[in-house]
Amino acid sequence: MKCTICKTGETEQGTTTVTLNRDDFTLVVKEVPAQICTNCGEDYVDSIVVRELLQLAERMAKNGSQVDIRKYMPGMAAPC
Repeated sequence: MKCTICKTGETEQGTTTVTLNRDDFTLVVKEVPAQICTNCGEDYVDSIVVRELLQLAERMAKNGSQVDIRKYMPGMAAPC
């Protein structure tokens, strides 16, 4: 797909790091699958993956976590 930011680059499959912050909680997830612009590096994460990351962050924040860094694994937001 054509990048919506730089308007010239095309995207290709790759991975990115996603950082989510809320109040006193920070979640960093590495190796998240994404489409990456070959020109400017902008990353586009699929909505299903975003939903999963937000669910995980919500659960961890409610459990009192302050900082968590982990590698992405599909299904990681499933209840423990």
